[in-house]
Amino acid sequence: MAPEYAMEGIFSVKSDVYSFGVLLLEVVSGIKISSVDRIPNYPNLIVYVSKYYYLQSKGFKCLVLFEGKARDLVDKCIVENCLLDEASLCIHMGLLCVQEKPEDRPFMSSVVFNLENGCPTLPAPNHPAYFAQRNCDMVQMREDIMNSMNTVTLTAIEGR
Repeated sequence: MAPEYAMEGIFSVKSDVYSFGVLLLEVVSGIKISSVDRIPNYPNLIVYVSKYYYLQSKGFKCLVLFEGKARDLVDKCIVENCLLDEASLCIHMGLLCVQEKPEDRPFMSSVVFNLENGCPTLPAPNHPAYFAQRNCDMVQMREDIMNSMNTVTLTAIEGR
């Protein structure tokens, strides 16, 4: 769900783009958006991918360098059978789709066109929603998330 919709109830065509970006990152990585157990020290998939992408590409400036590291983010079930430049394009496009400001996200027609045709000159993505705003310790954030998870549900049925 796009952050502007979740926080303020504002819905637009860019809200669907955000959701598609999340889906794209989930498919390529094989990790669900909220699978904190699969990505230690990160609160969600978007933060994990963007942090990794940002570090590997030196601030989104050197995307060719990232293509060599895309293997680490691709789902282990498909990594041997996929083209890493296509996986890198999907990750890059996914990050463009989950940018914080809706006006920074591409239109869906542009996303589809670039995924079908490949585009070596995509703009560098800004930090995604909820990522640029947070300046807290990721380890502490993970502990807070893990401590709030409830894996047991007890139901007591009582008559009136």
